[in-house]
Amino acid sequence: MDEKPVKGIQHWPKGERPRERLLEEGPESLTEAQLLAILLRVGRHQTSAVGVGRDLLKRVGGLQGLANRSVRELCAVPGIGPAKVAQIMAAIELGKRVLATPLTKGTVIANSQTVFEHYYPLLRDLRREVFKVILLDAKHAVIREKTVSEGSLTSSLVHPREVFNEAVRESAAAVIFLHNHPSGDPKPSKEDRALTARLQDAGDILGVQVLDHVIIGDGRYVSFADEGWMSPSSLSCQSLR
Repeated sequence: MDEKPVKGIQHWPKGERPRERLLEEGPESLTEAQLLAILLRVGRHQTSAVGVGRDLLKRVGGLQGLANRSVRELCAVPGIGPAKVAQIMAAIELGKRVLATPLTKGTVIANSQTVFEHYYPLLRDLRREVFKVILLDAKHAVIREKTVSEGSLTSSLVHPREVFNEAVRESAAAVIFLHNHPSGDPKPSKEDRALTARLQDAGDILGVQVLDHVIIGDGRYVSFADEGWMSPSSLSCQSLR
């Protein structure tokens, strides 16, 4: 659909208005710029909301780039202010949560694939590393999850005390660690391996089984348990392997 620079969308023929077209023909009938226009609602001087959406996608490199940009970067695009950025980011987050496999309290985690299917949509576009711990009961059912740190993973940021404090408080029998690699390559670094060993040692002392450490990359993941990298534990709980 050609951009109409002078008249606003409200003056367009009804069949060409993004919102009306979505309701009549379905969202799949709209272009990405038109879908964005529904979120943006209004454009800027002599540029429609569709035009602003098209400019935005061009500036950030498409939808994938849109999900990766910061608030400041998005606000630098003409016609995009904090309110519109908030609407866009909220829509993206809702989409991620819809795609994520439910991992609610009581969900039994039988393997690393379950962890990946839930967390990949939530972590795939992040530009920073996020380290999480999933607390499990004796049957490997989810009690709750906790974000331990955000940023480059080091022993100073991910300390056993912080990791296992919640596990002890919730009387968790086991835990699973996971974090993302923004580079897209899930291969564990030396620091990842050292951190995992340190946390597993701490878990053994506290009587909390460390079942796995899952590293999520771009469409793939690495599981320490699947690879046989988890050191032998003195605890008797069954692993995810």
